[in-house]
Amino acid sequence: MSWIILTLLSLAGVLISERMEKKKPEWLLKPLASLGFIGLAWSQGALESTFGTTVMVALVLSWLGDVFLIPRTKGPFLIGLIAFLLGHVAFVWAFINAGPDPALVGIALAVLTLCSVVVCRWLLPKTPEGLRIPVMAYVGVITVMVAVAAGLWNMPYGPHLLAAALFFYGSDLSVAINRFVSPRFVHRLWGLPAYYIAQLSFAYLVAYPF
Repeated sequence: MSWIILTLLSLAGVLISERMEKKKPEWLLKPLASLGFIGLAWSQGALESTFGTTVMVALVLSWLGDVFLIPRTKGPFLIGLIAFLLGHVAFVWAFINAGPDPALVGIALAVLTLCSVVVCRWLLPKTPEGLRIPVMAYVGVITVMVAVAAGLWNMPYGPHLLAAALFFYGSDLSVAINRFVSPRFVHRLWGLPAYYIAQLSFAYLVAYPF
């Protein structure tokens, strides 16, 4: 519970800093907020199972991505994007090893691919040229991540896992909108809570078998 409180309090601090346009506090508060979901996964026994260990790898990569996304410059953003992409690959691997239903994965992948194509057609013209290929690759990987999560729907905690994956997808959309389309606080106001809800959910679920 203390790890969840750490994340929530630090997240509140990040949002207040964003609203006041103060960048320095974010260098402390955002890594702390993300440390909360790593700590939660550890306290839930993540390292005691293959599923949990792989999810832990994904969470650590996400922590790195969070740190590199703090600056507004292109170089760190690209590194952060790659860290998150690798994190989603780890999530995909964890979910595949949990034994998803291929039919459900196929249906979800068809629907999500259509959604992602629409997103890319709208977003890419607004994306700096040097980031378009990495952004497309990222959209592809997170689409697969959500689809594979959908394949675990029939398992006891499958719906919770899918909800977390969808929250992650939505939070990434808010990052893209804020970064490339319209840099406004309102996008951070809903995107950051969605992100941390997703990560805390993944961390919490490592204690349950898939």
